[in-house]
Amino acid sequence: MTWFSGLVLLAVVWFMTLFVVLPLGNRTQGDAGDVEPGTPASAPESSDLKRKFRQTTFWAIPVWAVISIVILSGWITVDDFDMFSRFGPGFD
Repeated sequence: MTWFSGLVLLAVVWFMTLFVVLPLGNRTQGDAGDVEPGTPASAPESSDLKRKFRQTTFWAIPVWAVISIVILSGWITVDDFDMFSRFGPGFD
């Protein structure tokens, strides 16, 4: 894995983690009892994106590290996914 592949993997893991973290701990405007006109009651009261981004980074880096270690160690290779021998020689 090159440094650029590692960076792309980190971006993918970070955004996947962001989509998991975003809905956690949200309080809706309906729960707060203060619905802003023109918005649904299910809209979040406050987004606090800085906190969500910090939580995402906190969880994404260890997940990325584990995935990187598995890739670099060779525990899982491309051949493990080649069930029908379609990749041919050269994908070792």
